[in-house]
Amino acid sequence: MLVPVFTLKLNHKILPRMVALGRYDGTHPCLAAATQAGKVFIHNPHARGQRTSAHRMVQSTQDSDVSLLSINQGITCLASGVLDPQLGYDCLLVGTQTNLLAYDVHNNSDMFYREVSDGANAIVLGKLGDFSSPLAIIGGNCALQGFDHEGNDRFWTVTGDNVRSLALCDFDGDGRNELLVGSEDFDIRVFKEDEIMAEMSETETVTALSPMRGSRFGYALSNGTVGVYDRTARYWRIKSKNHAMSIHAFDLNSDGVCELITGWSNGKVDARSDRTGEVIFKDNFSSSIAGVVEGDYRMDGSTQLICCSVDGEDTIIRAVLIFAEGIFEGESHVVHPSLQNLSACIRVPLTPPKDIPVDLHIKAFVGYRNSTQFHVFELTKQLPRFAMYALSSPDSAPEPLSYVNCATNERPQRIVMWLNQSFLLPEDAEFQSPPSQVCFTSLRNAGQLCLKIKPGGEISINTDDIDLAGDIIQSMASFLAIKDLQVEADFPAYFEELRKVLVKVDEHHAVNQRLTADMAEHSNLIRSMLVQAEDARLLGDMKNMKGRYMELYDLNRDLINQYKIRCNNHTELLNNLKAVNQAIQRAGQLRVGKAKSQVISACRDAIRSNNFNMLFRIMRVGTASS
Repeated sequence: MLVPVFTLKLNHKILPRMVALGRYDGTHPCLAAATQAGKVFIHNPHARGQRTSAHRMVQSTQDSDVSLLSINQGITCLASGVLDPQLGYDCLLVGTQTNLLAYDVHNNSDMFYREVSDGANAIVLGKLGDFSSPLAIIGGNCALQGFDHEGNDRFWTVTGDNVRSLALCDFDGDGRNELLVGSEDFDIRVFKEDEIMAEMSETETVTALSPMRGSRFGYALSNGTVGVYDRTARYWRIKSKNHAMSIHAFDLNSDGVCELITGWSNGKVDARSDRTGEVIFKDNFSSSIAGVVEGDYRMDGSTQLICCSVDGEDTIIRAVLIFAEGIFEGESHVVHPSLQNLSACIRVPLTPPKDIPVDLHIKAFVGYRNSTQFHVFELTKQLPRFAMYALSSPDSAPEPLSYVNCATNERPQRIVMWLNQSFLLPEDAEFQSPPSQVCFTSLRNAGQLCLKIKPGGEISINTDDIDLAGDIIQSMASFLAIKDLQVEADFPAYFEELRKVLVKVDEHHAVNQRLTADMAEHSNLIRSMLVQAEDARLLGDMKNMKGRYMELYDLNRDLINQYKIRCNNHTELLNNLKAVNQAIQRAGQLRVGKAKSQVISACRDAIRSNNFNMLFRIMRVGTASS
């Protein structure tokens, strides 16, 4: 029965796959791991009370056994090992997207700091082929680069895609190491120095490689697959619903044969037979595994398997500033969590009022709970145009009755690219292949949106929101560079409301004509009464004069009331005419190019001729002809 022999609580959140163990003074093994705050912590329980000089590395204020190495960039890979054999102790290698640092932990000084234009996604340290001294080999964007202990570029070659994992292994049994390279194009390539000697194709991105015995090596893929190869022959593989975060070869049951140790994203650690893949040991952590290494950490002469989980004391966010046009009043928003609610996560609700892309400029002040100084992280992220629509199941709600059908003659893969760019999809839900149907729910009003994509490039948009349908057509046409697009559309509920508006427009016109006629009649009466009143005044007939002026007063009051009625009627008429013009504009937005201009022109002609049936036909099919 195998049981844990010790447990350490390290107050730092560890980045996945960035754990290394080295003897930085040549004697005592120390654990190093990258943190979320752009630092590497080094745990050294063997030199308590030893003070570090003020260079990159400083003593942690929280733990006397921990030193912190400031990188001040996002760390992408980490490794330990002997780079300069004359020193007699290990160095620490830290890679970022732009640089490689070789660090002498014992003397708290840089060995070298090199800019790497292709980035550093993965790193391995050791002897390769006929090179006489160890190399620090990094894999970046389709390139491999090897440096000696002085930072000289001793090895360089290219590979098929972005590198995600590296390992050194005597693949062909000649006593010299070959380089195993796992990449995003699903291939494992074997380099004999700078020449490819073998390639094995897998089913997903190769995220981890580990040498085992002789020419045998383990591998892990991003889809949860782990397995073992012997040269180009796959011994076995298994697939899990969880992700393999770290793999390592270690003889756990002391039978002289290494098992494949896998640390999983759900916190499970298992050891599998290198020959069959059968599980011979397993354990569980409370959080995802960050890395698996080995070393005599207790200095008792026996080597232990050391598993690190990502758990640690979370960094806290002290303040967040967000700048965004059209979302916040004054275009900025500041969040200051109270001291009682400090955490590593802050949620800020965003509600874009319109379907337009929005740039978010974010500044976050981050540090540990007792920090007096904070890192300022700056990030710019664009909310896509249709960020307010959440991916939903096609069966979650009835399909809208309204639709737009169009033929784009575009490859479905291009439509998929537009989908991934235009909607805010969960990372694990981005479309890799064209779906036959995809549905969304509006976060504003719970309205439904369904897009159906046929192999020939035909698209059906089902939504009861005619404005949304027009926005989708215009966005898609812009992305696919479509100059002219005619569609067939029907919005029964919207068209019924429009029909009622058109009836009201006729009614308001009739009322306006009647009121105009009444006003003309009243004007003639005013002239007649005014003449009669003046004649009575000249004749000294005061009684008749008063009578005529009283009638004029009543007529004037009637005219004022009629004026108010005419004003209200005119206002309602303008509002209804505005709704009609907007409907014509919306019908145009469903089309692109010449088809758009033709629909707007034909709709105006139908309005002028008072032919409502023709108007609705134009809105539906884009033309007045049958």
